[in-house]
Amino acid sequence: MFHLHLSLFSKAKALEADIDRFHDKLIDASMTFTRAIKIYTTEGRNPDFEKHSKQIKQIEHNADELRRHIENNLYSYNLIPDLRADVLELIENFDKVINKIDEVTYMFYAECPDIPEEYQSSFNDLVRLSADAAENMCKASRSFFRDIGAVRDYSQKVYFVEHESDLCSRKMIENIFASDRSLAEKIQLRQFIDGIAEIADEAEDFIDRLLIFTIKRDI
Repeated sequence: MFHLHLSLFSKAKALEADIDRFHDKLIDASMTFTRAIKIYTTEGRNPDFEKHSKQIKQIEHNADELRRHIENNLYSYNLIPDLRADVLELIENFDKVINKIDEVTYMFYAECPDIPEEYQSSFNDLVRLSADAAENMCKASRSFFRDIGAVRDYSQKVYFVEHESDLCSRKMIENIFASDRSLAEKIQLRQFIDGIAEIADEAEDFIDRLLIFTIKRDI
């Protein structure tokens, strides 16, 4: 159950279900992204990758529609007025992570970068770290609505994983620029590394805001 006094409103149950579904979209996007990039690094832009890419685009589209629906209901039915602005900001920042996953997947689809075999494992490691950051962000966000005492635990996991993502991406960039590949190849690979790492960065930014709102709720 939520601890935002939603039981005071006739539309509370519907809002609760909508917010749950919104969180589910990120989990779906994160898991599909992990599978898609693993396929791409080993097999390239084959039909299986394209299928997963389209799935992520559909998840992103559905998440946008759901976000707008939640925002409209918060205003239309005057739900949780004391916390409405905070919840709206959280939802918008949450959506940025889903959008970033879609953006990076499309980069792979459109640009078809050549991922050298010696870097394929590192790319998948970085994807797993960014996905882990996103999924723990999702758990922290759910906790804000259901079990506020757990927010800090999941938040610390996001901070830890984001730091690991930074270390991984920096090491990859160092190795690539120390290689004999052309400058154009190095720059392109770096753009993809940065794009994947930015998923974890967005998750960290979300957690920064979430912790502020958590403190406000405790006051």
